[in-house]
Amino acid sequence: MSPNVIKRFTVLLFTTMLVVGGMTLLYDNFFTQPPGDYETKRGDILLSSGDYPEALEYFDRALIKTPNHRGALMGRALVFIQTERYPEAEAELTHLISWLETNISPTDLTGIGALAAAYANKGIILDRQGAYEEALANYIKALEVDEDSVSGPGIGYKILYDPRPSTVRKRALYIYEQLQLPEDQRAMSLPELDSASRMYKP
Repeated sequence: MSPNVIKRFTVLLFTTMLVVGGMTLLYDNFFTQPPGDYETKRGDILLSSGDYPEALEYFDRALIKTPNHRGALMGRALVFIQTERYPEAEAELTHLISWLETNISPTDLTGIGALAAAYANKGIILDRQGAYEEALANYIKALEVDEDSVSGPGIGYKILYDPRPSTVRKRALYIYEQLQLPEDQRAMSLPELDSASRMYKP
């Protein structure tokens, strides 16, 4: 066999492998995902970049394909939180919590994480609006459902951004301690700490 034939065969084989691999990835990403997952992933990307109106559009598209898509419902709630549309965020999270409590199984770890995150985010909304006792109840519920899901960011985030980020447990403990004091001695809001609170998404 001549070197040129071997070279052409090798190039053809490599090109074929690339095409087949690309087609497989394309198929897996666009045709085997549950309906609404692609739109939710796009919405998550837009949410993280701060493009809230377009993120909301993608979450809405996901919900057209799959009503009660938990990722899309959570995404909508986070858009509403970021844009300070708290009544809409609270309504979205209340619906999500109700749906998850009715539909997830004990072995659905992602669903359990989503439920804990929904309670945590609802607590954050109530906290920001001064409903501290209700916020505390939701924080406690989040910790009871799945503390690991709401325990705060990983080590990479801590190194890069904040070595002592606020967590659901820390905020819940702080609110609890303040509620034990006489009302005129309470300091429920500490802007430098409250600004460190983060939203949760499993």
